[in-house]
Amino acid sequence: MAGRVSGERAGKCVILNADTFHRFGKNMENTERTYLFEQAPVARAMAVMAIPTIMSQLITLIYNVADTWFIGLTNNPYMVAASSLVLTLYLFTVGIANLFGTGGGSLISRLLGAGDEAEAGRVSAVSLQMAGAAALAYSAVCLLFREPILRFLGASDRTIGYASGYMLFVLIIGGFPTVMSMTMANLLRSVGCSKQAGLGLGMGGLLNIILDPLFMFVILPDGMQVTGAAVATMLSNTAVTLYFIRVMKQTEQAQVLRFRTPGERPSAESMRSLFSVGVPAAVTLWLFDLCNVVINMHAAGHGDIELAAIGIVLKAERLPLNIGIGICLGMVPLVGYNYAANNRKRMEDIFLFARLTGLVTALVCVVLYRVFGAYIIRFFIRDGATVACGTEYIRARCFATPLMFLCFSMVHFFQAIGRGGVSFWLAVIRQLVFNIPLLFVMDHLFGMTGIVWTQALADLFTVAATYLIYWKIYRQGIRKKMTEDNSAPAA
Repeated sequence: MAGRVSGERAGKCVILNADTFHRFGKNMENTERTYLFEQAPVARAMAVMAIPTIMSQLITLIYNVADTWFIGLTNNPYMVAASSLVLTLYLFTVGIANLFGTGGGSLISRLLGAGDEAEAGRVSAVSLQMAGAAALAYSAVCLLFREPILRFLGASDRTIGYASGYMLFVLIIGGFPTVMSMTMANLLRSVGCSKQAGLGLGMGGLLNIILDPLFMFVILPDGMQVTGAAVATMLSNTAVTLYFIRVMKQTEQAQVLRFRTPGERPSAESMRSLFSVGVPAAVTLWLFDLCNVVINMHAAGHGDIELAAIGIVLKAERLPLNIGIGICLGMVPLVGYNYAANNRKRMEDIFLFARLTGLVTALVCVVLYRVFGAYIIRFFIRDGATVACGTEYIRARCFATPLMFLCFSMVHFFQAIGRGGVSFWLAVIRQLVFNIPLLFVMDHLFGMTGIVWTQALADLFTVAATYLIYWKIYRQGIRKKMTEDNSAPAA
C-alpha cells in the first residue's frame, strides 16, 4: 500500500503508514514540526496550535453548560444547585489530568526542542500510566465517602439525592475516561497534534449535547434528570477516550507518543521535571476548585436560590475563561520548544501575541456580560428569584475576566519553560493569600454582594504581585541567561 502523509506545512500531525515510516517518515515528521515550532509566522503558528484548542475548550464548555441548561428546563433550582456542587469534584479530575498531561506534555515539548525523542516517548508512556492509576484511586475515594463529601460541600436534604446520582456516573464510573481523555489531549498537543486533540474533545461535547435530552427526558423517568445528564457525560467522555486511543495507535510509529515502552523508564531527571511542572499545574486547578468550594459553601449559607444562581454564573462566565485557557494551551508547546531551543525572541513574540489576543477577548466579554447578563441567566433557568440573583452576580464578576486571563497566561508561561515552582507560588498567592481570605472577609461585611465582587478585587492584587515576580525572575534571570547562551562561542 502506498504511503500516506496527512498535514500541511502549517504543522498538522503527520501520519505515516508502516511500510513508508522507516524510509522517510521520521524525517518528514521532524520537518513539519520544526517548521511550525521554529519558522512559521507567530500568528500562523498560534492559529494552528490554539484555534483547535479553543474550539475544543468551547465545545467542552458547551457540554458542561448543556447539563446545567437541560437541568434548568425543569425549573427546579435544587437540581441546578446539586449539579453545581458536583462541578467542584469534577474539576479535581481535571487537576489529575493537568498533573500528568500538562507536566508530561510540557516536558515532551522541551525534549523535542532539545532533540531527545526517545526520552519523550518514555515520558508519554509513564504519564498515561500514572494518570490512569490516579483516576481509579480518586473514583474509589468518591465511592467510599460520597455522602460525607457532598455534605461537606454544602448539600442540603433537598439537594443530596440529586448530587449523589450525578456524582455516581460522572466521577465514580466516569472518572477514569474523563482523566484519560484530557491527559491524552494534552500529550497530543505537545507534539503538534492540536487538531486531533481538538477534534476528539469537540466530538465528546457534541455527543454529550445529543445524549443529554435523550437520557434526561426520554430514557429515565421524571425526577432523574440530574442522573440522566450524568450518564450522558460519562458516555461522552468514554467515547472521547476510545477515539484518542485509536489516534495514538494510528500515529504511534510517526510520533513520539507511546502507551508503553517495555523495559524502559524515564530518567530520574525527567521524572523530577514532570512533577515539577505537573504538581503546580494540578495544584493551581485544585486551588481554583477549592475557591469554588468556598464560594458554594458561603452561598449555601445564604440559601439554595443563591447557591443555584452562583452555580449558573460560575458556568456562564467560563466562556472567556475557556477561550483564554485555549490560547494558553496553544502557546505552551511553542514557548517550551523555543525555550529549550534557546530562541528567546520567538519565545517572547509568542507570549506577547498570546497575551494580547486573550486580553482583547476578555474585554469584549466584559461588555457582553454587562449588557446581556439577564438574558444569559434566563437562558439557563426561568425561576424569577434565581434570574434576579444571577443577573446581579454575573454583572459584578465579569470585571475579573481580563485580570483572570493575565494570571492564567503567566502561570502557563512558567509551566512551559519548566519553572513549575514559580507557577505553584503564583497559584498559592492568588488563591490562598488573596482570593479565599477575601471571600471570608467580604461575605462577613457585605454578604452575597461581597462574595461576587471578591474575584475582581483579589485578581487585581494578584496581577500586581504576579508581574513583579515575572519581572524579577524572567527579565533579570531567564532572559539574561538565554542572551548569554546565544552569545557564547561554539565549542
